[in-house]
This record gives sequence, C-alpha cells and structure tokens, in this order.
Amino acid sequence: MQRHWTPAPWIGYAMCVGVMGTALASPLYPLYQVAWSLRASDITQIFVLYMCGVMASLLFLGHLTQRFGFLPILRAGLMMMTSGVVLSALAWDVPSFMVARLMIGLASGMITTSASVGMVQASPGKDPRRIAALTTVAMTLGFGIGPLIGGLMAQWAPAPLVSAYIPTAVMGVVAIYALFRLQHAPVAKPLDEHDPSANSTNTRALAQWMPRLTFPPARGRRQFWLASMGAFSAFGMFSLYSSLAPSFMKEIVPWSGPAVSGLSIAMILFLSSAFQFMVRNQRTKHVVLTADVALVLCNLLLMLTVFVGGAWLFAAAVIVTAFGHGLANVGGMGVVAKLTSPAQRAGLLSSYLMIGYMGTIVPILGMGWLADHLGLHRALVVFCSVMVLLNIAIGVLVWRTRELDAPLPTNHSVAAQNG
Repeated sequence: MQRHWTPAPWIGYAMCVGVMGTALASPLYPLYQVAWSLRASDITQIFVLYMCGVMASLLFLGHLTQRFGFLPILRAGLMMMTSGVVLSALAWDVPSFMVARLMIGLASGMITTSASVGMVQASPGKDPRRIAALTTVAMTLGFGIGPLIGGLMAQWAPAPLVSAYIPTAVMGVVAIYALFRLQHAPVAKPLDEHDPSANSTNTRALAQWMPRLTFPPARGRRQFWLASMGAFSAFGMFSLYSSLAPSFMKEIVPWSGPAVSGLSIAMILFLSSAFQFMVRNQRTKHVVLTADVALVLCNLLLMLTVFVGGAWLFAAAVIVTAFGHGLANVGGMGVVAKLTSPAQRAGLLSSYLMIGYMGTIVPILGMGWLADHLGLHRALVVFCSVMVLLNIAIGVLVWRTRELDAPLPTNHSVAAQNG
C-alpha cells in the first residue's frame, strides 16, 4: 500500500459509500408511484429485484475475492454501485430503474464481502473483535445514511428523482479514486485444492461458480433453524419499512414525506446497531427469545397504528422493530458461532443469511399482492397478523429448546448487516 494513503480508513469509507445506494431509493418510492403510475406490487417487485441481486452476488460471486484479492473486487463493486446510482438518477421508466437496482444489488454483495476481507488484511496485528466492530459500524452507517440523505434531498431539493442520487454518486467517485491510489493487495492462498488457479479442467473451474451452502451439524440443527426463522421475520419487517412504509405513512401518521420516511428507515438501522452492541454478551437463547417477543410486539403496534393512527404509536413500532431486528441478528450470529469453528463459519453464515434474505422477498411479494387486491391498510393487517402468529410459534419452540453449549474456541469474530 502507498504510505500516504492509509488503506484501512479508505476501505471503511468505500464500504460505507458502497452500501449507501442500497436503501437510497426507499423514501423515493411514493414519488416514483406518482411519476410512473405504479401499484404497490410494482414497488415490492422493484425492491425484491434488488435483493435477488444481493443473493446472486453472495451465491455466485463470493469466491472472486479469494481468487483475485479484495482490492480488485472492491474497485469493481464500487464502480458497479456508482454506475447503478447514476443510472437510477437517469432512469426514464420502470425497466431502466429495475436494471439500476439489480446492478446495485449485485455490487452490494461484492462490496460487503471484499471490504470485510480488506479490513482484516489492512489491519494486521489488530484485535479481530475491534476490526469486526469497525466493519459493522461502516456498513450500518452506509445502510442508514443512504435513505437519510436521499430523503432529505427529495424533500427539499429540486428534481428529487435526480438530485437525491447526486451526493452518493459523488462520494462513490471519490471512493473509486482513493481505491486506485492503493496498491494491489496480495491474493490469499486458495482455501482448497479445487481453486481454479490449481486446476486446468473446465469442470472444476465451473464448480467454483456454483453456489455453496453449508448445513448445520445435527447437535444444533433445531437451534439454527429457529434462529434463521427469527432472522427471516426480522428482515421481512425491515423490508416492509424499506419498500412500503413511505406509502402507508402518509395515511396513518400526520408527518409524512421523503425526509420522514428516510429518517424512519435510518433510525431502524442505527438503533438496531446500538441494541446489538448492548446485548452482545447476553445468553444466545435469551437474545433469540427476546427478539421473537419484540417482533410480535412491533407487529401488534403497527396494526394498532393502522386502526388508531398517531405519530408516537408509529415511532414506538419503529423502535421495537429496531430492537427485534438487532437482537435477531445477534442471536443468529451467536448460534452460528457456537456451531462452527472459524474455518467453517463462512459457509454456515452464508446459509443463515440466505434464509434471512428470503424474508426480504417472500413476505414482501405477498404484501404487494395483497395491497393491490385488498388495499394497503387491510394488507398491512393481514401481513402483521401472519408475522405475529409466525413469531409466537418460533418463540414457543425457542422456549422449549435447550441452550447450545459454549462456542468453539475462536481467534476472530464474524459480523454481518441486511437491508
């Protein structure tokens, strides 16, 4: 690395900027609805397409960092992300906007994976727990700042569907320039003999591009699936706010607009991060069980807001959602850590995240379909009712499930973030 360009801060900055574009469009969806005459299901399909891009990136592109090194992949991800943000600003219809969102989803998976590796490689000898915490902070800031800036720009700047993307695009260009001032990092040694660089056959090379998921060991299978379903519910609730909250807020609370919806989305992420820090040393079973209780309560509060209205009731629903989201993440990560050694953790973590990400797709598609056929209010009631029943069932099963044994010895921790 070049001495006058310290790598770790710029990698953290690149990660933060790289994920800003993920939820940036959330407070703008009502404006797109008016401009392009979209239905609720159209919005959910646009949101889900982005999540499909993230999942495809994690499944099929996750090995690129190991093969080529983190820096080239991080540069490519930043360039794709910035291009997707620019295309979003220039989008002239739904298909062009969907292409932009797909690009952003693919880039998001590349950035989070490569930057996480880069933070470790750029900080040799540092406390791994501190590096993991810094990585989580950078990701959380980016996920939260994106919709906050987008909402503020859309509220008061002219041509909001264009101007809202300008700050993120400019910051992306700065990040790309900084990354090209850093020298190429050495590529890590292949993890196994099936690495493409060690093979000449097309079959083995093709195998490197196929998805790899790891299943939990028998001793913790029940705990893993319960924690994963908790993440499924938590991710689903956050996606509800990210995709449709800007639309239903104007009908159930007196304060509305892109700035308010962007702030609510950002607050869920910021508070979730704070709650994760507060409970990080608590027993895993208690954390998972408390998360399920919180997810039941936040759905009940949201249903009550639909019937009664009131900004403070909605704010309470947002806070409890953030609490449930944060604890579900901590509990899930704790279960994964207890079931794996450091060398095995990445595979089971990917499986856990894939189940969680399904919560951003299946429930939200159902919510969009219901909103088209029943109306937004009735669809919210049905959605929340189903989530309440699901989390009650999960909570009862968690209560009746034994606590996992102490985690295996480890020299480092793994941290991850959704949206």
